[in-house]
This record gives sequence, structure tokens and C-alpha cells, in this order.
Amino acid sequence: MLIFKLPDNDKFFSVDNTSDVNVSFVSFDTKTILDFKGNIKEISRNDIEDLNVSPKSKSSFIEIAKETLESYALKISQAKDFIEKNELKKLVLSRRKLLMYLDIDAQKKLSMTKSFLKFCESYPSAFCYLFEKNGEIWMGGFSEVLGKFNKRNNSFETMSVAGTVPVEENWTDKEIEEQKTVTDYIQSILKKFSSDLKVSSTKDMISGNIKHLKTDFSAEISPESLDKIISELHPTPAVCGFPKELCAQGIKSIEHFNREFYAGYIKVETEDFIYYFVNLRCASFFKNYAFLFVGGGITLKSDPHKEWDETELKSLAIQNNLVFE
Repeated sequence: MLIFKLPDNDKFFSVDNTSDVNVSFVSFDTKTILDFKGNIKEISRNDIEDLNVSPKSKSSFIEIAKETLESYALKISQAKDFIEKNELKKLVLSRRKLLMYLDIDAQKKLSMTKSFLKFCESYPSAFCYLFEKNGEIWMGGFSEVLGKFNKRNNSFETMSVAGTVPVEENWTDKEIEEQKTVTDYIQSILKKFSSDLKVSSTKDMISGNIKHLKTDFSAEISPESLDKIISELHPTPAVCGFPKELCAQGIKSIEHFNREFYAGYIKVETEDFIYYFVNLRCASFFKNYAFLFVGGGITLKSDPHKEWDETELKSLAIQNNLVFE
């Protein structure tokens, strides 16, 4: 089962389980690809509410480690050591925040479909999804586009999104430098595939209670280059760091959990476009708890308390839209 909505679109879509694969979820390490077969079709709000999506219990033998400010600060210290040792600009560190439903309302049951619909209302300009497959349930929503390819005119669009502060705060050198690293990286890749590259000025991108810095890119490319471009872009410095192979090693040695689909991407193919969305504000759901995946760019200037607050703010995107009944 898969339901989703495209950015700035109030229609909901599903797939009809026929032979073609038009939607795929790719994990951060690209080792897991979850395909949803079928033509994309519109689905009504009422049909969504009638769906039965029930999170399963996870083995009681699985140890659930609750992240604290102290344990996260230790990881940030390790990330800084890694950055300094390897002369990096930044490393993107993520958290897997444990949310126990008993802490919210022990008497009520989580409604996945109503949570999804509320989430979509809160983030109208985002790509939002809910899926249940192979015993897993994931929900997410985000405005970050890894790529958008127009089949009719061969135009390719992407964006550089990085740096995060609360909406009311001003940017510091740390966020500006962080976003410039992503912008330079994307620009260097696209120049290899197109001589007609357009780069916008950098602007604020509001996402609920936080904002990011964003630069847009557009270029005309050969359709044969599309898969190569995506493989070179992913993972961008915004979700990993640069150089990406070295940073991926650092992430694995410091985080100590599998990111799974977090910071991977979702490919959606329609009649006219092929979209690639970065899977950022997302969570995996179980009967009594959920894991909320969030992260942030760590530099030598990073303050652990500020980084913790940033991830807590990001986790509210999912947490504040859960519906219990």
C-alpha cells in the first residue's frame, strides 16, 4: 500500500498493482530498493480514511537506545575529530529519535491515515507519502528535490538545500558556508553533463517552524545521462558531506544505526516527469513507538546544544501531526 501527494498539489495518488514500476524508495546506502508496481492513479480523501494501516509489534529482544543530549554531544565531538583529521568542511550526522506513544496518550490508538492527511495539510508545498510493505510502515514529507526531469524538453532541475535555523532567527556564517558547499558540489556535477546551466540566487525556504537556504539549478541534459547524474548527486553534501565516500564511512562509524530510507530518495515517474525526492522528514512506525529520523550538518563551529535543538525542531514535523483516536 502506498499513498502520496506531489508538491503544491492537493490531489492524492496511489498505485494499482499492475506490472510497471513507477515509484521506488531507495535507501541512503542504495543497497535497498523498495518498488511499488502499478500505474499512478488518483485516490480520494475518503478512500484514504477507509484504509486500515496498523503498525506491527517489533521483537521485544531488540534493544531500544534512547538518544540523549549527552550521547548526541559525544557523537558531535567524534564528528568534529573526524572533520579535523580528514580536513573536511562538514559531516552530516543524524539521529533516530525514539517516540513512545504511551508518553503521548496511552488510552488512544495512532491513526496512520489521519496522521498522513494532517501532515499533508501542514506541509502543502511538500511531497508527502505513507506506505506499508513487507511489515514496514513509513511516513514522510519534504520539499527537497534531488532531481526533476521533463521528458518533453529534456530539462533537468535540482536544488541545493542546507543550513537550518528557526524561522525568526538570522543566518550565521556556519549555515551560509554549509549551504555553499552543497551548491558548489551540485554545480560541479551538472557542468559535466550540460553546457546550459542556470543557477538562481540563494533564498530562504520556509518549512513549518524552520527555514533553510536554497539555490535552484536548471539545465538541458541528455535522457541517457539521467541515471548517471542522480548516482553522482546522491548522497549530496546536504545529507552526507563531501567527499561522499569518506563521509559515508565516518557516518557509519559514528552513528551506530542503519539510516534505512532516511536521506535516501524516492523516484516517481509520471507521463511527463521523473521526480527524485530526498527522503528527509520521515519516520518508521511500530505498534507502541516510532523512530523519527532527523539530522544536521556538523562543522568545527557546531555547538552541541544548538545542533540538538535543531534536530528536536525538525522532529516536530512528524510528531506534531500524529493523530490519536
